[in-house]
Formats: sequence, structure tokens, C-alpha cells
Amino acid sequence: MTDLARLYQTDYAVWAQRNAELLRERRFEELDIEHLLEELSDTSKSDRRELFSRLLVLLAHLLKWEYQYAQLSERWREFDGRSWRATIVEQREQLAGLLRQSPGLQSAIEDIITEAYPAAVRLTCKQTQLPVSTFPEHCPYSRAQLFDDDFYRS
Repeated sequence: MTDLARLYQTDYAVWAQRNAELLRERRFEELDIEHLLEELSDTSKSDRRELFSRLLVLLAHLLKWEYQYAQLSERWREFDGRSWRATIVEQREQLAGLLRQSPGLQSAIEDIITEAYPAAVRLTCKQTQLPVSTFPEHCPYSRAQLFDDDFYRS
């Protein structure tokens, strides 16, 4: 094991800085290639997991907004869905930031929406106790609607 590979195990920040210096100096033969590849792969996976997670929460709150809001606001005069709206706004903002930081995720959005939607339906069913038959089989929201700050269906 090289000194740089050992450093990966003991001081990640110094390891990363040292690899960056080696890259800038074009000293490729000294790089810790194995761990660099692992880190690059993990970063991509982490970004995809975050995209999935944020879309899951956004979809679940849009479903609650569309399919439960009217029912609750009729029952409780003071219910205005403020926390749901805040979560929708927050997730849209976080998604926009993630996509600015990792623009390569743009190509994965449609697939991840398709993947996240059934999980969002399950989550919404658990949280609202509405039957699964309440919700469309496929995501009713377009990509544009999901990212549109003014879009709320009711």
C-alpha cells in the first residue's frame, strides 16, 4: 500500500488535497487511482440518491396537496396546508441547487421520477391513510410542473 493510499484511510482531507496537487502538477503516476475511482463513483451514486430522495418528498407533498388538501381544509377551518407548501418550496429549491452543482443529473431526472413515484405513492398512503387507488398509476406531473415554483394542483 502506498503512502497516499494509507493517507486515504487516516486523513481524507489531506488525501484529497494531495491528489489535487498531483493532478495539477500532472504527476499522474503518483495518484491513488483506486481510491479516486471509488470516490468518483460514490459521488455519482450519492447525487442520484439525493435526487431520488428529494423527488420522493416533492412528489409525496404534491400528492397530498392535490388529493388530501381539500378534504382537510373542509374539515378544519384553520388547516391551510402551509407546512406542505413550505416542504414543496424547500424541495424545489434544493433540487435546483443540486442540479446546478451536478448538471449531469439532468439526463437522469425522467428515470428517477418514474422510479420515485411509486415510492411517493406508498409514502403518501402511509401518511394520509388514503387508499392506493386514490392516486394515478403513473406520475401525473410533468417534469416542468415539478420544477415550476408556481405549480400547485388542487
